[in-house]
Amino acid sequence: MNAKKVVLLVAVALVLFYVISQPTQAAQAVQGLFSWLRDGAEAIITFLKNLFA
Repeated sequence: MNAKKVVLLVAVALVLFYVISQPTQAAQAVQGLFSWLRDGAEAIITFLKNLFA
């Protein structure tokens, strides 16, 4: 097994452990990530609208 696969498997295992042991906090973390991504996309869209308006 190469190191890349080992790191990926460890990362997946840690994420699964976190989701199983603390589902509420995991859900809040995912919601925060999606909120951050949405805000970033809205900022880019606003920038492009103002650039080409």
